[in-house]
Amino acid sequence: MSLNAERIGTMRCGVGEGPIWHAGEQALYWTDIPGRKLWRWNFFSGQADSWALPEMAGCIAMAADGWALAMETGMFLAPPPRAGMELGALQRLATVAHARPDMRFNDGRCDRQGRFWAGTMVFDTALGAPLGKLYRLDADAAHNERVEPVIDDLIVPNGLAFSPDGKTMYLSDSHESRQTVWAFDYDIDSGTPYNRRVFIDMKAHPGRPDGAAVDAEGCYWICGNDAGVVHRFTPDGRLDRSIAIPTPKPAMCAFGGPGLDTLFVTSIMIGGDPLSGATFAVRPGVTGLPEPVLHL
Repeated sequence: MSLNAERIGTMRCGVGEGPIWHAGEQALYWTDIPGRKLWRWNFFSGQADSWALPEMAGCIAMAADGWALAMETGMFLAPPPRAGMELGALQRLATVAHARPDMRFNDGRCDRQGRFWAGTMVFDTALGAPLGKLYRLDADAAHNERVEPVIDDLIVPNGLAFSPDGKTMYLSDSHESRQTVWAFDYDIDSGTPYNRRVFIDMKAHPGRPDGAAVDAEGCYWICGNDAGVVHRFTPDGRLDRSIAIPTPKPAMCAFGGPGLDTLFVTSIMIGGDPLSGATFAVRPGVTGLPEPVLHL
């Protein structure tokens, strides 16, 4: 792999989202939202496995023994997937009270302390309904089996990421009327974001802001949906570089590989493009950070 993005495997997803590198298995996990599947691809063998899910899962997070999934009706815990077997029974961690029935979770991840953050959205993004909210699952929420919103007035929440020291939180809204990435100061003790400000006005750059990752140097990588690129921004919001992805709609990126020096990029399927919906890998010349594990 090089600075040219190369396809891995033959998998295609309707909407490939939430890639997470599992160092213990040397494998990449991600979800196909409309396909209602959890995917795993082994770095060394190239073997790909998938498991059916009962609901659409917008994002996932590693747990001590299994995976947390933010789905349609709430957040759940799945046991470790096993090749050739159905996914074991899910345990409900928390229920969410949506503003309307046609909503689901979308982008999310754990903060550096192991709290699971995920945003919700209305299925039909053409409506432009600002009913999405950002939720935080921590030990208290899991004990009460209910998550409460921390940030609201979102249309398509995306781009969630945390700086290496955990003291800055990033959040984007992908909708064409927003196309903005915000930065927040983040209280690592309470898990509270504050001092919201515009980090990147993506209307000034190719693509709508989608899923994101932060590298070991603190730079923010975000998929430019509709433009077929992944951008790297420095911590002061300056565009550092852009890497082309061979399909127009990259969805989310994550660092992985044995040295955390590979950037994996999932994508969205569109008609007439045989590479859309595929997952890609590129060596960008920088390394990422280990993904935190859910702590409850």
